Amino acid sequence: MSRLPTRTALVTGAGRGIGRGIALRLARDGALVAVNYANDETAARKTVALIGEAGGRAFPVRARLGAPGSVEHLVTAVEQGLLERTGATTLDILVNNAAATGFTGAMPDAVTEETLDHCYTLNAKAPFFLIQRALELIPDGGRIVNISSGITHSAVPEQIAYAMGKGALEQITLHMAPVLASRGITINTVAPGITDNGDPVFENPEALKRMSALSVFNRVGTASEIADVVAFVASGDSRWITGAFIDATGGTLLR
Repeated sequence: MSRLPTRTALVTGAGRGIGRGIALRLARDGALVAVNYANDETAARKTVALIGEAGGRAFPVRARLGAPGSVEHLVTAVEQGLLERTGATTLDILVNNAAATGFTGAMPDAVTEETLDHCYTLNAKAPFFLIQRALELIPDGGRIVNISSGITHSAVPEQIAYAMGKGALEQITLHMAPVLASRGITINTVAPGITDNGDPVFENPEALKRMSALSVFNRVGTASEIADVVAFVASGDSRWITGAFIDATGGTLLR
C-alpha cells in the first residue's frame, strides 16, 4: 500500500547518490517528486526516468542553491511544475539534501573564508531560506526533512568546515520544530554515515575496507537505506516525531 498517495515532494540535490535514492523511494510510495539539481541535467533526468520506469511520477527542476535568487527561482519553478501536474501548488514534503562536499580535506588551520562560506551557504543558509519560502506551499500536517551527517557527532578535523555547516542545519531543525507544531508540520534531521553515493572511492577495495570498519555492521550504507529512513519520517506514521536527530549511520557513532 502506498504511504504517500496524492502527496507531493521536493528533494534538493536529487540527481545522484542519497538524493536520488530518496526521490526514488518517495515516488515509489506514491508521491509526485520534484527532482532538484544544480548543474548535471543528465543525472537529474536519469532520476526522473528511473522513477517513471517504476511507475512513479517526477519532474526535474534546475536551481543552483546558494546562488543569488536561487531559492525563489526553485520554489517558483516547483510551483509551476506542481500546478501543471496537479492543478495546485501544494508541497507536502520538503527534503533538504543538497550539500557542499563533506571531503574538503582542510585541517582547521587551513580552512579558508571561501570554504567556510561555501559550506555554510549550501548546508545551512540555503535550506533555512528554502524552508521559509516553501512554508507558503506546505499545508498543515506537512513534512520537512533535513539531511545532515554523523560527522556532527564525531571528530574528523579535516571535515570541520562541512561539519560546522551541517551542525547549523541541525539547529534549524531544533528551533523550527516548536514554531511549526501548531500547524502539525514536523521537521526532523536524518544523519547518514558513510554511504555509497556512486563516488569512485567506493570502488577502491582498501578505502572501502577502512570505511566499512567504522560501522558496527562492518560495511558502508546504501542510498536506499537512508531513503527508507527518510520515507518513514516523511510519512504520516512519524506524526509524533519532530525536532529529532535521527542517527542513520549504521552504528558509526557507537564506535
